[in-house]
Parts: sequence; C-alpha cells; structure tokens
Amino acid sequence: MDEVGRTISVPQPVRRIVSLAPSLTETVYALSLQDHLVGDTDYCDYPPDAQKKTKVGGGINPSLEVIAALHPDLVLVTKGFNLPETVHSLDELGIPSYATDPHTVDDIIHSTKKLAELLGVPDAGAAVAEEMEPRLADLQRRIGTLPPKRVLFVVWTQPLISAGRHTFLADALRHAGAVSIVDSAQDWPHVNRDEIARLQPDFLVFADSHSESASREMEALATLPGWRILNAVSNRRYAVISDAVNRPAPRIVSAIEDLARQLHPEAFAEKSGDAKEKIEKEMAPARPVRLSLSSVIGNVSVHDDLRSSGGCACGR
Repeated sequence: MDEVGRTISVPQPVRRIVSLAPSLTETVYALSLQDHLVGDTDYCDYPPDAQKKTKVGGGINPSLEVIAALHPDLVLVTKGFNLPETVHSLDELGIPSYATDPHTVDDIIHSTKKLAELLGVPDAGAAVAEEMEPRLADLQRRIGTLPPKRVLFVVWTQPLISAGRHTFLADALRHAGAVSIVDSAQDWPHVNRDEIARLQPDFLVFADSHSESASREMEALATLPGWRILNAVSNRRYAVISDAVNRPAPRIVSAIEDLARQLHPEAFAEKSGDAKEKIEKEMAPARPVRLSLSSVIGNVSVHDDLRSSGGCACGR
C-alpha cells in the first residue's frame, strides 16, 4: 500500500527507478540510490547529475513510451505534481508506481523513511531523518518562544499567488518562525493585493535559486502602485531563500534554517560566552566523528502547474 492508499506489488530488489517528480529525484539521491535512477523529468535539475539522466518529459505529460523503454521496476510519483491518468496508464502497462503526498515537514521525513524501506535501504532513510530532525529541533529551541513574523510567501507575482494553510510550504514557514497572512483552504490561492495591503505583512518571502535576480525583481515591485503601499516593500523587508523550500525533499531543512536566520537574527547571534566556547572547541584536538548522509541536495525549477493538492505549485 502506498501513501495515497493504492495496493501495489513492487519487485524486490528495485534495481531500475524512474522518477516523475523533482522532489522524488532529490530524495533518491539523498538515499544514495542515484545509480538505480534510469530516468526522470525535464524539471529534475538538481543535483546536477540528475540532468544527465534520460528525460521522460514533464510531470504532467511524461512519455509512456520512453518510460516503458527504460524497463523500470518502479515509477515514483506524487499526488500533487502528477496526474492520476499517468498512474492509470502505468498500471495498464504493468509498470508499478509508488505515490507520495506529504503535507507537512514531518510528513516529508516520514515519506523519505517509507520510500527508503520500499527501496530496500532503511538505514539510509533513518540516516536522512537523523540529520533532519535535530536541525529542526535546534530551530525550535532557538525561536520557539519568539513571536512569529507575519509573512506573505510569494509563489508567483503576476498573478499574485501564495500558499494555503494545508501545504507543506505553510508548515515550513511555521518551522522557520513565520506565519502566513494568507489563511486559505486552497493550496495555491490567487491573492488580492488590496487585501495584502490591509493585512500589511512584516516580510515578503521569495524563493529563488539566484538571489541576485530575485533582488532585482523585488526592487522592480517597489515601483508598482499595487506594491508601493506595503510597508514591507517601502522598508525593504524581504527574505530570499533557496527554492529548495518549494520541494518536499530532505534539503527543505536548509531553506527553513536560512529563512529563520533572516526573520529572527537575534536568535542566532552568538553570546560572548558562546563565542569563547566555540574558540576553545576549535582549538581542541580533533576527534573522529560519525558522518551521516547529507540531505542538502540542490535547487528546483520554477513551474509546472498550479493544481497541486497538498503539494507545491512549483517543481515537485
């Protein structure tokens, strides 16, 4: 049974994988199973090696012929990024598929562990979780008692689109010490600028793989009548983070940490005693450490569709 309730029969071991979502491609790499990844989508652009894999088209319209020619043991899909028709077509071809549907950061961790178990590498899934969970716990320790910043997360500018309350992205904001001013039951609601002006967010949050271009776009927004009336625009209270936040994959934690530092810098300022302790630790003799599997694996493409349920409007 996969995460969306379908009964599946997966051959073991799984030697050939096709991913139809960027987030799942990243997760496969985080689990060190990239050598088994024989195909992915045009939007699977990170880590860079993923761009070398055989491309099967987009998440909405993948080529079933190319997928079948790759002879996969399993095709990975997400409920939000891929269409049910694709899954039905794979079923008709006798190709097993596994679907994920994370709605929170904890769901992402749980989903990664379940996928690792399915693919026969439970220890790798546990290692990824063991890296993510302490970092999230440290954020909670630092900012858990601070008042959350009221933010507008800008998914798209024209038309203005933000994230609804039930998305994993909204949950990521909460982990970063923020709360969205957009309290919508829709996952990716179109937002009225007049209402945003009435609510006056503390910060505008943008996700972009190129912070320089994002900064230029934000400066351009300041010249538009609909944006000039926002205090966050006139005071240049912007936060730009990696668009890793747009994908429900392990590296989302890095984007959450970055946003928390921008919104609550006081929680990360070293006190004099802490600085002294840090210097003493750096001067101490080196000791062997146990290395865990890294989960910081890359960037994301900007768009595919806006009909996601519990996912992101951007590349999943």
